[in-house]
Amino acid sequence: MRHWLRLLFLFPMCLSANDFALKELFELHDVKGTIVIESHNSGKQYIHNNIRAYQPMLAASTFKIPHTLIALNEGIIKDEKSPIIWDGKKRSMTVWNQNQTLKSAFSVSCVWCYQQFTENISKQKYENYLHQLHYGNEQTGENVKTFWLDGTLRITAFEQVAFLKKLYEENLPFNKQDILTVKTIMLNEESENYQLYAKTGWATSEGSYGWFVGYLKTSKDVWFFATNMDIRKQSELKLRKQITMEAFRLLGVI
Repeated sequence: MRHWLRLLFLFPMCLSANDFALKELFELHDVKGTIVIESHNSGKQYIHNNIRAYQPMLAASTFKIPHTLIALNEGIIKDEKSPIIWDGKKRSMTVWNQNQTLKSAFSVSCVWCYQQFTENISKQKYENYLHQLHYGNEQTGENVKTFWLDGTLRITAFEQVAFLKKLYEENLPFNKQDILTVKTIMLNEESENYQLYAKTGWATSEGSYGWFVGYLKTSKDVWFFATNMDIRKQSELKLRKQITMEAFRLLGVI
C-alpha cells in the first residue's frame, strides 16, 4: 500500500494529484502509454499522457465491439450462442483451432472468426457503418479482412471512450437486443463491488501496442476507460488490464 500513498501525495503543479498518480503508475510498471477514464455521472476525466490519448492508432481487436454489432445487424449471427464453424486451418493460437460461438470468439479474440464475417459485408457497407458510428477516422482501406489490424482504420483513446459511452447508453443505430448481446459478451469480470465490461487489443503491424477498453459499473457510477500502451514482449500483455484496474483502485472507484 505504501507506494499507492506515495503516488497520491507527490505531484507537480501542472497535474492534478490523480493524474500524476496515473503517470506514476505507468512509470512504476516501466511502460509508455496512456489512459483515459471518464465518469458517466459527472463527465469528470482522469488522464495520463494527453498527447498520446489524442493519437490515432490501429483499433486492433477492440474493433470487435462494433464489428459484432455490424455482424448481428447484418444477420450473419443471431446471438452470443451462434456457432462459428472452424475451417480446419491451424492458426498460431491453439484456442482458435476449433469451432466457436460468438461469445467464445469475442473472448479469445478469434481473428479468423471475424474475418469470416467480412465475406458477407462489402467495403461500402463497412464504411457506411463506420460513418454512422462516428468510429475513429471511419476508413477501411482496400482490404476488408484486415483493416482493423493493419489497414487504415485509426482511433484515439478519447474516441474509444466516446464510442463506449454511446454503447452503454444504447445511443447507437442498432436494435436494443443486439446492443445487449454485445454487452453480455463484453462482461470480463464481476465482483460484489463492480462489473467490468471490456475488450483487449494488440496491434503489431506498426510497432507493438496494446489496448484495454470498456466500462466499469459500480453501485454509484459507470466509468468508461481506454488504456493504450507499448508492448515490448508478450508477457507485458497482462499489464493492459492490470494497470487499468490499479488505476481504478488509485482513484477510489473500487
